[in-house]
Amino acid sequence: MVVLNKIYTRTGDDGTTALGSGRRVSKYDLRVEAYGTLDETNAALGLARLHTREAQPALDAMLARIQNDLFDLGADLCFPDETKDARGRLQVTDAQVERVESEIDDLNRELQPLRSFVLPGGSPAASFLHLARTISRRAERLMVALAARQGEKVGAPALRYINRLSDFLFVAARFANDKGKSDVTWVPGKNR
Repeated sequence: MVVLNKIYTRTGDDGTTALGSGRRVSKYDLRVEAYGTLDETNAALGLARLHTREAQPALDAMLARIQNDLFDLGADLCFPDETKDARGRLQVTDAQVERVESEIDDLNRELQPLRSFVLPGGSPAASFLHLARTISRRAERLMVALAARQGEKVGAPALRYINRLSDFLFVAARFANDKGKSDVTWVPGKNR
C-alpha cells in the first residue's frame, strides 16, 4: 500500500533519488531515465484517453489497463537486482505480455490492411496514441541499454512488455482512426 502524506521531502535537492531498494542514485541514472520515460508514456496515454473514454469505451478500457501496467513496469524497474528479498517485489509477468498480444490481435482484426507507412496523425486520440508510441520506444531503448550494462538487470517479461506496447499503441492509433480508414499515410517523394 502506498501512503503519501507529504509530497516534498527535500531528499532529492542534491540531485539524487532513491530506488525501491533505498539505494540513492543520480536523477540522471539510466534506470531512473527508463522509468521516468515510462511515466511520460503514461501521461501521453492520459491525453489519448480524453478522446477515447466516451467515443471508444472498449479501447479506453485497454488503455486504462496499460496505464496501470506501466506503473507495474516502473515498480519493476525501480528495484535493481541488488534487492536480496525479491518476495513481494512487483514484477511484470508473462500474463501481462500475453494480454497485450491478445488485445493487439483483437484490434488488428478490425483494421484495413496497410498499403503504406502511417504518419502520426488523424484523430486526436490517434495522434496522442502515436505520441505515446514514440515515447514508449524511447523507454524501450533505455531499458535495453540498461539491461546491456554490466551489473544491471531488467527482467525478460519487462523487456517483452515494452516491446509489445509500442506495437499495441500503433494498432490502437489505427483503430482510433476509424479502424484505419482515416489513417494519414506516407506518400514517398510526394513533395519533391
